[in-house]
Amino acid sequence: MSSKREHEDNEGEGYLLNSKRQKVSEEVSPASSPPVVSRREIQVRRDCPYLDAVNRQVLDFDFEKYCSVSLSNLNVYACLVCGKYYQGRGRKSHAYTHSLEAGHHVFINLGTERVYCLPDGYEISDPSLDDIRHVLNPKFTEEQVEKIDGNKQWSRALDGSDYLAGMVGLNNIKQSDFVNVTVQSLMRVSPLRNFFLIPKNYEHCKSPLVHRFGELTRKIWHARNFKGQVSPHEFLQAVMKASKNRFRIGAPSDPAEFMLWLLNTLHSDLKTEKNTSIIHDYIDADGGVLVTESCRKTFLMLGLDMPPAPLFKDVMERNMIPQVPLFNIMKKFDGETVTEEQRYRVTRLPRYLILHMKRFTKNNSFVEKNPTLVNFPVKNLELRDYIPLPTPKENDRLHTKYDLIGNIVHDGEPHKNKPGEGSYRVFVQRKSEEVWYKMQDLHVSEALPQMVALSEAYMQIYEQRQSDRKDRRL
Repeated sequence: MSSKREHEDNEGEGYLLNSKRQKVSEEVSPASSPPVVSRREIQVRRDCPYLDAVNRQVLDFDFEKYCSVSLSNLNVYACLVCGKYYQGRGRKSHAYTHSLEAGHHVFINLGTERVYCLPDGYEISDPSLDDIRHVLNPKFTEEQVEKIDGNKQWSRALDGSDYLAGMVGLNNIKQSDFVNVTVQSLMRVSPLRNFFLIPKNYEHCKSPLVHRFGELTRKIWHARNFKGQVSPHEFLQAVMKASKNRFRIGAPSDPAEFMLWLLNTLHSDLKTEKNTSIIHDYIDADGGVLVTESCRKTFLMLGLDMPPAPLFKDVMERNMIPQVPLFNIMKKFDGETVTEEQRYRVTRLPRYLILHMKRFTKNNSFVEKNPTLVNFPVKNLELRDYIPLPTPKENDRLHTKYDLIGNIVHDGEPHKNKPGEGSYRVFVQRKSEEVWYKMQDLHVSEALPQMVALSEAYMQIYEQRQSDRKDRRL
């Protein structure tokens, strides 16, 4: 058996790896340094008699890693028998005390992923625990990421339910549906998803929001989860802190506003010295360029104005639900239509196009919702038929066709009028099978393409068609 030496106290531990068995002492200066701190040898064993007590049914690593007693996030362990979090593993630590009082002996360090037996104190090295490590911190190789869209294999949770990686539900944590639909939509933007599946792509970044978004992305696309849903709790905590409580748990908000804030914040946190990032490489920057009479700027989202809602009822005393072609409301960007004393024209197309149907109108004391249905194509949106586009340069090809990959829908009344009644859901496409799914928090079900087009679309993400597409974005 091999051994590893570690210094440990009541709340933390330091690591000193060595291949030989020996007692090691820290070298200290006799003049100003503290007394010598002894390091004791940590035995590594494979034959732990308590592994049968590990209960995977109670393990949930989606929540913040805080000790359930001290509320500290330093050196936290999870009890693999009851699932609770405790700090440290020294003789006066909360984890050590729990092992004695409850008779629970197997703990995993949530930072190092090492497993220990308490109160004995030895490290457990057993391959049977690898599945727990994969759930705690899902990992993907570049080869796995490249093939992820072609995966058609279903996974099975511990409760026997089946789920598809990437098509798992998200917990609604006190009216957080606006976050859930935004995240589920962005999971269909392949370059963005692939970037966040590999942590080394952003290991230099110090932003907690970036790392929490990356963790959430890996959990959503992980095929070896213990359950068929994920809680975005840690991500929401990072959002609250980064947005200074502009978006917070328990307060409903607009997914369009949240989408813009999230993409801009991720770009700001990830941008290089050249002011580029994965966000602007595919959704902004070299992508979409919008020109007005007074300026030229890049855009993340195009806001589309809805026609006025009908004021009269039909002969059956019901409000008529009008319909409008997407072509009509896209005229705002034809370079000729005047909107708010401005003319708008798109002069460069992004790889991913986000459209926002402005359904809500704020009045003095309430918010009015426009129920108009927008008729839009699910596949082959030809922008050339909607708005004038620039002439491509010599030897370049202008790619103007888009396919819908995400469609966020609002149901019911606006939250500000009748709190709790309005809600958001999203239709997303699974590329491997070209099948549509309806996702509303924890509920995920297959949907017919016709139902996608018959919904009250609020925000959409279109992907530029890849056939015969060159690397240069036009």
